[in-house]
Amino acid sequence: MGMRIKSLIAAIALIEAAPVVAAGGGEILWDTFGVPHVYAKTETGMFYGFGYAQAQAHANLLLHIYGESRARAAEYWGPKFEASDRWLIANGQPERAVTWYKAQAPQFRSDLDAFAAGINAYVASHRDRIDPEALKVGTISGIDVMAHAHRVMTYLYIASEQRVLGSAGAPGEGDDPATAIGDNDGSNAWAVSPARSASGHAMLLANPHLQWAPSWQTYFEANLTAPGFSVYGATQVGLPVLRFAFTRDVAFTNTVNTILGFTRYRLTASGDGYLLDGKPLAFRIEHKSYKVLQPDGSLKTVAFDQKFAVQGPVFDLPNGGGMIALRIAGLDRPGALSQYWEMGHARGWTDMQKALRRLQVPMFNIVYADKDGHILYLDNGILPKHSQGGDFATWAKPVAGDTSATIWHDVHGFDDLPKVFDPPSGFVQNTNDPPWVTSWPQPLDPRDFPAYVSVVGPMSLRSQMSVKLMSEGPKIDFDQFVAKKVTTRSLMADRLLPELIPLAENSGDPELRAAAALLKSWDHRYEPDAKAALLFETWATIFSPKSFTAQGNYREIWSAADPIATPAGLKDPQAAVAMLGQAIVRTRQLYGAVDRPFGTVSRFHLADTDLPGNGGFGGTGVFRTITWGPMNGGERTPVHGETWVSMVEFGTPMKAVGLMSYGNSSQPGSKHRGDQLPFLTSKTFRTLWTDRPEVEKHVEEITRF
Repeated sequence: MGMRIKSLIAAIALIEAAPVVAAGGGEILWDTFGVPHVYAKTETGMFYGFGYAQAQAHANLLLHIYGESRARAAEYWGPKFEASDRWLIANGQPERAVTWYKAQAPQFRSDLDAFAAGINAYVASHRDRIDPEALKVGTISGIDVMAHAHRVMTYLYIASEQRVLGSAGAPGEGDDPATAIGDNDGSNAWAVSPARSASGHAMLLANPHLQWAPSWQTYFEANLTAPGFSVYGATQVGLPVLRFAFTRDVAFTNTVNTILGFTRYRLTASGDGYLLDGKPLAFRIEHKSYKVLQPDGSLKTVAFDQKFAVQGPVFDLPNGGGMIALRIAGLDRPGALSQYWEMGHARGWTDMQKALRRLQVPMFNIVYADKDGHILYLDNGILPKHSQGGDFATWAKPVAGDTSATIWHDVHGFDDLPKVFDPPSGFVQNTNDPPWVTSWPQPLDPRDFPAYVSVVGPMSLRSQMSVKLMSEGPKIDFDQFVAKKVTTRSLMADRLLPELIPLAENSGDPELRAAAALLKSWDHRYEPDAKAALLFETWATIFSPKSFTAQGNYREIWSAADPIATPAGLKDPQAAVAMLGQAIVRTRQLYGAVDRPFGTVSRFHLADTDLPGNGGFGGTGVFRTITWGPMNGGERTPVHGETWVSMVEFGTPMKAVGLMSYGNSSQPGSKHRGDQLPFLTSKTFRTLWTDRPEVEKHVEEITRF
């Protein structure tokens, strides 16, 4: 340990050592924002330290989501989790997790074991700090780590029960896989090449938007260092590798894409079986069971017979909707975690392309930049190859299951997928939209790809604002890059208020004229002191329902021929004015006054931190996305949006700023729950401390292992 660290020991809390494991020793320097900087003597030691760190920051959450991913949550916590357990068991996820774990290369399998060992070491030493309900999960194994990754990637993102069976979904999910991610959810990503960068160095924005309440979607920030390797970034709690990461050489991020990685086959019953190519076939039956905790503490065993057709497991759609078989792409590809690990080790584009070509990560756009100035957008995923053709809408719905002609047996390779590499525009962007307007001028033509790759449109207003921010003005320096990221301007307001305001000004209704004056004084930004923002937002929900996506009231609907300037205009001006009258009434009902300042209602409020909010719904064309929840106790707080943010510029020195909006710990009583909200309210960022000498200036705790 260096002299600088020795001089800090008297002023910091030295955490008791975790048990030594064969992976080797190391230490975790926890900085003043609760970010663990893991310095390990070996690769497996680094994974051990990362597991320990996740447990310290998120023990209750971490153990709980592992219990769910074991498909034993109902056994631990009761009937609330019965449906989740049954879905995983019916799909064979627990058995496949074992198979996938065994399929890992020996070194990476040891890494997974070490990550689990780190979790167990923390739990063993700090049981008094952990919810007894979470402790029911017991010892974590490398198989548990793989099971969780499999559940998250395959059965929450790709083929959740809600998406497949069409029941009420979790945030960001819906009945139709084509609209699985709403425009208020998802993520933002930018990559800028030297052609667009004022410094001549590439830049990258990583900006996922998922729910704020602690869940499997919660992000965790870390800096991981082992001999010859150091990476900084974030991942979802429970995953042992960073999914949003940068090194001195490369940077990459993810956004949820529209890739359709499963197919539902509508089966035709024939006696106790089903028809295929005119012949009756018997279902293959597997006997399965799970346990459910009862109120008296006993366990009830629930047994069921799971049917399988040729295509896959069979399920009944709700409300008498028929019987379907489910076929998921990528169940033979166990390498998503190791691919992310390989991506983090890339020294440049050659290495990164080799990692991406593995196509083990089942979905997510990947946006990339590197020290050599290369940038990339990739519509990544494991996409079934449909020899019959058809468009996205066709395969998003249940297809005929009585013919083998619809059964796919292959997937598209890397070269088939939409991608943009080093475009002349100097930038790529994505905000969960289809891949066609990844840059401007438009670099991809949907006609060059099978129609089932994605829908053509409409392009969201958030994505259009993203393109505008990247393409407007001269070359971008790093400060401008950051400033563009935090803009709260509404593109919807820019488009519609110039028409709406004069109409309301000419009204005979004094309330409408007053509303027009209020809207005219507004700069279209969702800032704390904005007195017209709530009124406009309320009007926008009436004008464009379904999370601001309905276009029936626009004069011009979205057009692929003019993708970043439509929809536009008021189809029925008088109806739009009448909607403003309705909005006046509704705004008073919701917020107490038409002109109430935005930040008095919209609050960044976690634990003891309560600050005025900024940012708005992505559906209104706001790039700084905050999805505000319903009013509760006189305020509303974020549901999704602005979780992890990192912005980097390659160069010497490398520039890196970021923020974990809700803080880097979910443990009760942690001072790192909500401690970063002051940055969010001021629209500023932390400097990300990547060099050890800089880290040592900001040490709060040390953990040795």
